[in-house]
Amino acid sequence: MADDPTPGEVTRRLEDVRVDLKEDVRDVHTRLDTKVSAERYQLEQQAALERERSLTERVKALETARQREVEERRQDEQRQAERRAVDRRLAFTALVAPVLILILNLYLNSRGAR
Repeated sequence: MADDPTPGEVTRRLEDVRVDLKEDVRDVHTRLDTKVSAERYQLEQQAALERERSLTERVKALETARQREVEERRQDEQRQAERRAVDRRLAFTALVAPVLILILNLYLNSRGAR
């Protein structure tokens, strides 16, 4: 019985164990408060993926619009070039051809008048 602790020692040891246990529980709560739940993590990952998809779609839409704009600009330039060619032909037929016909007519009239 000499090795048996006294009731006071048992009480002190139990009190120390209780205090240590309280500190350990407080530490566990602190660590749990800093952790993110798996459900929240999955939701945040899904939101990030949705943002990425949305941005990807917006970039694709912008690229498509830019390509369409470039194609429209190219077609417009081609139409303008065709109009200029038509205008040159029209200028030739409206101005140069009548002058040539007039010169030819004058030449022929002058030859026939001799």
